[in-house]
Amino acid sequence: MSSLSYALNDSVTMLRRNLRHATRYPSMALGTVVMPSMLLLLFVFAFGGTLGSGLTAGHEGMAYVDYLAPGIFLLALVMGAMTTSIAVAMDMTKGIINRFRTMPISRTSVITGHVFGSVIQAMVSVAVVLAVALLAGFRPSAGVADWLAAIGLMALLSFALTWIAVALGLLAKTVEGASNTPMILQILPFLSSGFVPADSMASGLRWFAEYQPFTPIADTLRGLLLGTTAGHDWITAVAWCLGLALVGFLWAQRLFRRDPRTT
Repeated sequence: MSSLSYALNDSVTMLRRNLRHATRYPSMALGTVVMPSMLLLLFVFAFGGTLGSGLTAGHEGMAYVDYLAPGIFLLALVMGAMTTSIAVAMDMTKGIINRFRTMPISRTSVITGHVFGSVIQAMVSVAVVLAVALLAGFRPSAGVADWLAAIGLMALLSFALTWIAVALGLLAKTVEGASNTPMILQILPFLSSGFVPADSMASGLRWFAEYQPFTPIADTLRGLLLGTTAGHDWITAVAWCLGLALVGFLWAQRLFRRDPRTT
């Protein structure tokens, strides 16, 4: 068996380990569903009348729940990545990595197991949040191809965010630090077009919203699910996802190889 096959087998083993941990500690996974669902219901039923009447830039007349839902899906993906940062920090501080180093396994399989386990859990969370959105009145008009493209984009974003979260978890000195450091990722969807159009923001904030990654991703996802015009945003969205994934992967690999806690 080749070294690549061994690495793949080890990664699958670590994936099973992380999924098993998720079933034993459901509170972390539950948080990635409860908070986005609560925010969805809050924004739709408490603020939706006012925010929906102010939709601009081709979204006039759209139900606010339809505009909001793609942004909430992105928030669920971010929160899923944040739990990975905590899980990685727990592994790094409790000595399990040293035990893995004594075994004939691929070193990278430890973190790739976290990554793929997180992507699976994040997509399950999005499915649950989607069900809540449908109950709240979300009515997508996407066909099969559009749904597949939307799912692929969300999975790619989850993959990218998870690599960033893994790096942040490796960078943190404590589990508490790992729970706080990724908070910046959670703020970004609120400062994008996920909740209101970017052109309705103040000039400085609007510039930031237009040039940060979550705005083209939210616009592309909204266009796929609701048939609105996204233009070339999908190219920017995919480029952001690939760029973030590459940066996160290289950063995480470097930190994992040099981390003194793994020696």
